[in-house]
Amino acid sequence: MKIVFEIDEALDRRTAKVFTHPEEKERWASLREALEQADEKVGLIHAANDRIVQVPLGQIALIESEDRMCGVTLITGERYLLNKRLKAAEEEFAAPRFVRINNRTIIGTAHIREFSSAAHARLQVTLKEGSTRAVNRFYIQSFRRAL
Repeated sequence: MKIVFEIDEALDRRTAKVFTHPEEKERWASLREALEQADEKVGLIHAANDRIVQVPLGQIALIESEDRMCGVTLITGERYLLNKRLKAAEEEFAAPRFVRINNRTIIGTAHIREFSSAAHARLQVTLKEGSTRAVNRFYIQSFRRAL
């Protein structure tokens, strides 16, 4: 796909105009979703100094439950805190970008390298940075739907 940027002074600052070939009309929804999510950010707590850091959603690889808060791991390996329980975070970090895989973990679907069968009717997910996580039997159907 070729991408061309042009300036149109008549447009509002927060507006983008996209021109496509008529045959690409079925891809408009996915393009719109990608563009809307591109500038979505979430405020995370830096544990060292208690400051709120704005992080793009696409940078989040893993969200894990830690008592009454969540630990958030970015694709760079940095760790932050989210002042929510995992159940509340699951509503904010929903499919198709994120999927819950067990009672303690939500992962970013874009950061999954591969998954395979594991013991006890579970799946083993390998993330792009090399770590592995188990998908609980209860979450297998929603995991497969998300992918």
